[in-house]
Amino acid sequence: MFFQGLLVLLIVAVAAYVIFSRRALALAGDDIASLHSRPSYHGTFGAICAVLPAFIVLALWAILENSVFEARLSGLYAGHLASLTPAQVTGFFRDAFTLSEGGAITTGTPESEAAGTVVAAMRQTSHLLLWVVLVLAVAAGTFFAWRRMAASYRARHFVERTIMVALAASSAVAIVTTIGIVLSLIFESFRFFSVVPLHDFLFGLHWSPQGAFVAAGAEEQVNPEVFGAIPLIAGTLFITFIAMMVAAPVGLLAAIYLSDYAGPKMRAVAKPVLEVLAGIPTVVYGFFAALTVAPFFRGIGESVGLSVSSESALAAGVVMGIMIIPFVSSLSDDVINAVPQSLRDGSMGLGATRSETIRRVVLPAALPGIVSALILAVSRAIGETMIVVMAAGLAANLTINPLEAVTTVTVQIVTLLVGDQEFDSAKTLAAFALGLLLFCVTLTLNIIALRVVQKYREQYD
Repeated sequence: MFFQGLLVLLIVAVAAYVIFSRRALALAGDDIASLHSRPSYHGTFGAICAVLPAFIVLALWAILENSVFEARLSGLYAGHLASLTPAQVTGFFRDAFTLSEGGAITTGTPESEAAGTVVAAMRQTSHLLLWVVLVLAVAAGTFFAWRRMAASYRARHFVERTIMVALAASSAVAIVTTIGIVLSLIFESFRFFSVVPLHDFLFGLHWSPQGAFVAAGAEEQVNPEVFGAIPLIAGTLFITFIAMMVAAPVGLLAAIYLSDYAGPKMRAVAKPVLEVLAGIPTVVYGFFAALTVAPFFRGIGESVGLSVSSESALAAGVVMGIMIIPFVSSLSDDVINAVPQSLRDGSMGLGATRSETIRRVVLPAALPGIVSALILAVSRAIGETMIVVMAAGLAANLTINPLEAVTTVTVQIVTLLVGDQEFDSAKTLAAFALGLLLFCVTLTLNIIALRVVQKYREQYD
């Protein structure tokens, strides 16, 4: 329904633009200069007035509809809901909404089926009322714009102010979203740390949230010793290190070749082909790691008498390194090409060879951008999940042996939140603590990168 409404409003906006543009031309007659604003501004003014109120109504309806339905169901089925747990209440509402949209559920109850019928009736009424309100809003906005239309009307000012407000709102959405993410991580992490001490989480050497609860008489208590994050941090950094050992040299050398050695034809072919690696889905890399790379390393290890796990940090790190090569090569190539040609010419004029010029002039001048590319690649490697799940496993082993299975922070976050979870236990809240830890790590890396960029940029500007 929401997308149908958007499509209708888009059609209305186009029609209003055409109508009001022609209306402005009619008001001007043969003297276009008599218009304060160009006809396109008058058309945009009419489109905004016709569509904006209706769009606000449609957005509010999309946000509040399910909440209103839940409040209505809570009143109708108050007695039944009082006997359910919070998870069962959530399932009740979910089943009711699924049935109201014609979907099927596996474990329905007579109450949920009846609630689905009620929601379907309310949804039908809601849609009818929505269309009526949208039509009235479009009519009122169009009438308002039509009454304001005049040759002297400052339509350009109205349009520009509206666009400025829209741009500011878009910036605010990004800022508010970031703040909301950080605050949600902090608040839920505090709930976790109220049960598990911070030092046990940061410095513990054992991670096994499946054994978080221990019997204590008639109740269960949380065992904080099983929430040690050191194995996850070590596994994340270990796999990232292996990946960067592959991506950094290969990507940087590829960027140097493409920018200073390859001809135009080779560059036109090699650069797009190299960047195709960034468009391959990570699950495909995971299959490649699990079915090709891991057996290959295991076979080599067995041939020389080494014991190689079927899921190893080496396989995951190598494939992850292949995946992030384009992040290093493409950005480094752009940065190296941005180095002024005058620096190259001056070095060559003093008798330096091409390789000496690259090593002593080009790379130092491009160092801030190269560091940014490497930090971006590290952040991408730290946040990768699918390759690690399929190639490195879920075992939280504290090891520096690349032939053994390890896991990462992101994999454990996914594992903890799989299925229907209640966010009131230490096991589930641990995912937020891990997310906050990962956020702090990436923030630290970005700060380091900014400091390096600032230091060397001052030297070569």
